[in-house]
Amino acid sequence: MAAKLDYRWNLRRVMADRGMFQTTDLIGPLAQRGIALSSSQVYRLVTERPERLSLKVLMALLDVLDCTMDELIEPFAQASGASTRKKKAVGAEAGVGDQRPRRARIHGAGRP
Repeated sequence: MAAKLDYRWNLRRVMADRGMFQTTDLIGPLAQRGIALSSSQVYRLVTERPERLSLKVLMALLDVLDCTMDELIEPFAQASGASTRKKKAVGAEAGVGDQRPRRARIHGAGRP
């Protein structure tokens, strides 16, 4: 199987390298370049890995941060056998095998 291509979004690290530690530090410089984003949009852009990104926004980020695309977006190949593991529910670590719960029977003298 072929390796799956993926990428790392390094905006937060690049910002920190430039002395920008708050997500709102990008709002003004982006606005000067014609990119109007709300504080929540900028927050998501910095803290989450975007699936879609406008080329205008990308070019503005590269200009504001004075960086290259290689610094901002780091491509890598995931091994074909590597799969993301799903988390198990709490208490699901130990399997119960074929054991199933049984209906309780109530024994008593008051049966009709």
